[in-house]
Amino acid sequence: MTTLYLDLETFSEVPIAHGTHAYAEKAEVLLAAVAIDDAPVAVWDTQDRPDWRFDLQRLINDADTVVIHNSHFDRTVLRHCGVTIPVEKVEDTMVLALQHSLPASLGALCDVLGVPADIAKDKAGRKLIQLFCKPRAKNIKLRRADRDTHPAEWGAFVEYARLDVDAMRDVRRRLPRWNDSLGERQLWHLDQRINDRGIAVDVGLAHAALRAFERTSRSLAVRSGRLTGGAVGSLTQRAKLLDYLRGVLHLDIADLTKATVAGVLQRKDLHPEARELLEIRQQAAATSPAKYGVIINAASSDSRLRGIIQFCGASRTGRDAGRLFQPQNLPRTFLKPEYVESGIAAMKLDCEDLLVDNVSELCTGAVRGCLIAEPGKKLVISDLSNIEGRVLAWLAGEQWKLDAFYAFDRGEGHDLYVVAYSKAFGVEADVVVENKKTGDGTMRQYGKVMELAGGYGGGVGAYRTMGGAAVDALKDDAIQTLVSSWRKAHPKTVALWHAVERAAREAIEKPEGVTRAGPLHLDMEDKWLRIKLPSGRYLSYPDAAVNDDGRLTHSGVNQFTKKWETLETYGGKLVENIVQAVARDVFMVGMRAAEANGYPVCIRVHDELITETPDTEAYSVDRLSALMATNPSWAAGLPLRAAGFETHRYRKD
Repeated sequence: MTTLYLDLETFSEVPIAHGTHAYAEKAEVLLAAVAIDDAPVAVWDTQDRPDWRFDLQRLINDADTVVIHNSHFDRTVLRHCGVTIPVEKVEDTMVLALQHSLPASLGALCDVLGVPADIAKDKAGRKLIQLFCKPRAKNIKLRRADRDTHPAEWGAFVEYARLDVDAMRDVRRRLPRWNDSLGERQLWHLDQRINDRGIAVDVGLAHAALRAFERTSRSLAVRSGRLTGGAVGSLTQRAKLLDYLRGVLHLDIADLTKATVAGVLQRKDLHPEARELLEIRQQAAATSPAKYGVIINAASSDSRLRGIIQFCGASRTGRDAGRLFQPQNLPRTFLKPEYVESGIAAMKLDCEDLLVDNVSELCTGAVRGCLIAEPGKKLVISDLSNIEGRVLAWLAGEQWKLDAFYAFDRGEGHDLYVVAYSKAFGVEADVVVENKKTGDGTMRQYGKVMELAGGYGGGVGAYRTMGGAAVDALKDDAIQTLVSSWRKAHPKTVALWHAVERAAREAIEKPEGVTRAGPLHLDMEDKWLRIKLPSGRYLSYPDAAVNDDGRLTHSGVNQFTKKWETLETYGGKLVENIVQAVARDVFMVGMRAAEANGYPVCIRVHDELITETPDTEAYSVDRLSALMATNPSWAAGLPLRAAGFETHRYRKD
């Protein structure tokens, strides 16, 4: 069995920030570092090796395995150079790291895994990358550095490429393998085909929306200047606006974040001028222009957006993460689809101001509309319904709730927010429904808050954070009543939190055995706490320990600092990881079924599949939903439901 280790150093006029696929269309390979098995690394300077493409293709063809770190980049660049790497041959050390809750970057992996410094990724290499792999700054006469202009640095660059492969080879030896199963490899192969396929984008709409936003920004600046007598000429001038609100209008406002401004605008005693300024601020601070810019910059020459999903990109759970366009983080909108469609047509004609008053709101609502089906095709879209709530009830064995899900799916029961309040407070479900129809609707709203905040052990703080306006006016003791009532109605869920934490502690303190918590198996592998899911996949917690003060900790990437740190966890948090991971595994089974039955996936957003099919009746949302809601063999008794719609322009259903 022959293993080829491969790493490229490349140059492109297109910034890598515009995405791999846009970058690769203009890229050239400077160096190719290769090694066979344990042989020394050879670094090819492509200027000295005119047949490097042929030579590299021969090595790839002869190898059984091609090891690359972040292979999507190298595969894409080489494809544009005429060199093909079958994804089935690739072993990606970055993906393998992500599958086991480790950092993605090679340098960070070297630090975490203890790769010796002499072969660790050369951290000084960043300066060499800046020098040779990018165009130089416009104010520098020499537009591009190369081996002739900087021979000494070029020698260091070649050594850097060699060290990269040595580091990758050592990292590969140290990485865990328990999630490197045939099923996960096949899923990653499918993920790569989906990322290579991408989705068609309406680049014309992106340009039109940016023009519209620029026009409305100028108009808003004029309005703010008039209102303030020239004191605030632009609503992006945060300090000046805050000073004006505090000093002139006597409005003491902490900051100008979206949440703060939205809260202040709810005040009935707000000065009319302050209200108008804050409303203008909301419009001027829209984030949608950045999304449109990404589409314009990142779209390939065939107007498709590719490489926007990272397999196993979410720490610990293995769920997808967004890249570049960030489809998982699209702005919310409550505009009706017909209104957005008319607005899109108006923006393309540069006359949106004749149709709408709030152009920023239209721009925000139209972002999803940039994702489209190609002519002759349609987008068939389906979403798993409340998958986390269903998985949590299934894992805990909360039978009354499973029965409620089944009844709802048959069209015989109430939705789960109604059921949650009914069960927690002993009120008939019909009374909750009637409260929504004829009263203030707070019963169902409280049920929603309890469902969103209660499932993983959340207390008063979590309810306040996730409850929004529904709980803002409540005192802590009233919120505690919601907390206690939900927990009383879910005794097996509460028991699952405790069982998982107890099993984790036992596994750490007695690492030679296996502990259980419901359908879950927990054990220690070296210093890793592993939780075996029903699918057979493991959640991984490196350096798991019970501290002297009794805290349960592990190492991981802090989602706020993005650094490798010691993190604290507990039963409810572990259950949250488990539920999201199981939901991911269910979703992936549905994705494979969709592909196998002729529904090519373009992108996936949380628990939603967006597929592009021929625009015929042979392809339907009912069929796609049925495929997604088919139980995996390991998930008998889990109530699944999916629903969606068909469209030619992506939107929120």
